[in-house]
Amino acid sequence: MSTILPDGLEPFIAAAGWGGAHVSPLPGDASFRRYFRLTLAGQRAMLMHAPPPHEDPAPFLAVAHWLENNGLRAPHILAEDAQKGWVLLEDFGDHRMRDWLDIHPGDETAIYQAAMAPLVALGRLPAGPFPPYDMAVYLREVGLLTEWYAPAAGLTVDVPGYVAAWEQVLEPLVERQGEGITVLRDYHAENIMLLEGGLTAQGLLDFQDALAGHPAYDLVSLLQDARRDVSLETEAATLDHYLALTKHEREPFLADYAVLGAQRNAKIVGIFVRLWQRDGKPRYLSLIPRIWAWLERDLKHPALAPVAAWFDANIPAELRNAGGGSLGA
Repeated sequence: MSTILPDGLEPFIAAAGWGGAHVSPLPGDASFRRYFRLTLAGQRAMLMHAPPPHEDPAPFLAVAHWLENNGLRAPHILAEDAQKGWVLLEDFGDHRMRDWLDIHPGDETAIYQAAMAPLVALGRLPAGPFPPYDMAVYLREVGLLTEWYAPAAGLTVDVPGYVAAWEQVLEPLVERQGEGITVLRDYHAENIMLLEGGLTAQGLLDFQDALAGHPAYDLVSLLQDARRDVSLETEAATLDHYLALTKHEREPFLADYAVLGAQRNAKIVGIFVRLWQRDGKPRYLSLIPRIWAWLERDLKHPALAPVAAWFDANIPAELRNAGGGSLGA
């Protein structure tokens, strides 16, 4: 069966010097973006189509250029037409971290510890020219749980109390965060590529939503992965490795890690329900029990006591024990 290619693809790649290349569609993600691999005379490149009005590649391009200019391993941009949604970029190959670990689980600790290098490097740089990950953003994100999950589970919850609890928990974190560092926000096993240099040579993908935020956030994204199980041993070893390479005080940092874990996981539960209900993607429901398990563990940290109390009062135990409820059943 032939694949219908988007209008404008051939003129764009021709202008970029890739006219006549073989075009192979690749699997997409939860967005409207589409990806293609180009092959021409033994060379390969990756083509991203992020068409307006649903997508805008300008943020991706801005972050990619900033990362590369600061020594981080983002794909090199070969050609771009942001107004029409086209980006031609370096091809990082086929070894995605997630897929490699599915086949080589014994490499987990080594690969996760190697993934600390970009985060340590980002922590040593001033934040890039990106919007702040401030209280307003944190609260808007956690609000996705009460906006989407609660009604889907048939729950009427105390929204003002939820917001107040999160404000109380997040206020000291935001104060410690200060100006922050560049936070990639989707730094996990499906967005890290293992390059030809081996397990420790890793390339970055899917960073267009970067903000200036807390250094623990990308650790949460990586170690409390919504899409794969990370062993508690690997999580602990990776956190220890990161703290050994940085100057963070251990206990305050781990408290912030738990708070951001709960914040991110509450957000993702809401997002995945939204992907099911609004966007017709029910497969994301199967991931919610894993996210809920991370969330439950984070809520046990004393720093989250007000938020934990809200969950105890508003989300019945039988739903929480079932991974957030049998949505869509």
